[in-house]
Amino acid sequence: MTAEPRRAAFLDRDGVLNRAVVRDGLPYPPGTLAELEITPDAPRALGSLRAAGLSLIGVTNQPDVARGTQRREVVESINAALRAALPLDDLLTCYHDDSDGCHCRKPAAGLLIEAADRHGLDLSSSFMIGDRWKDVEAGRRARCMTVFIDNGYAERGPVDCQPDHRVTTLFEAAQWILDRIRREKDTS
Repeated sequence: MTAEPRRAAFLDRDGVLNRAVVRDGLPYPPGTLAELEITPDAPRALGSLRAAGLSLIGVTNQPDVARGTQRREVVESINAALRAALPLDDLLTCYHDDSDGCHCRKPAAGLLIEAADRHGLDLSSSFMIGDRWKDVEAGRRARCMTVFIDNGYAERGPVDCQPDHRVTTLFEAAQWILDRIRREKDTS
């Protein structure tokens, strides 16, 4: 009998686990711990994914640290608050800006690959949930199924960056993933 691959739901932070601060139609991370607001459906959605046996891994770009407009300690305090409030197995952060050319900044898949190596996860049977095109592209590059949460931002990604599924809430994303897993089990 072959063991099932260890699956994960990779989750973007701002706009997925917590509300993004939207200015002029564009999303930004909370600037302080006081501005952190966990999305209302996050506990229930993550609970259902956890009950289905998925590892829950947060993956987030935080380039404001490299740009000098945010302190790393603030980002880490927000990450710690999310880890305390939600059943996350890990929360990986890229502190680089685009010009740094790092392997971990989404749309690169480095954070997902690092988490897979660290936790023994099978990327091809995992899912990436995000609210921006860079999240979707990182998931695609890692060979994950991708779910895009459309928060109605005034930004568009490349035309060829299409998710496997679109939803408007994290709970809907979790339900789609759970339905997909059920269908896989029914056909095996």
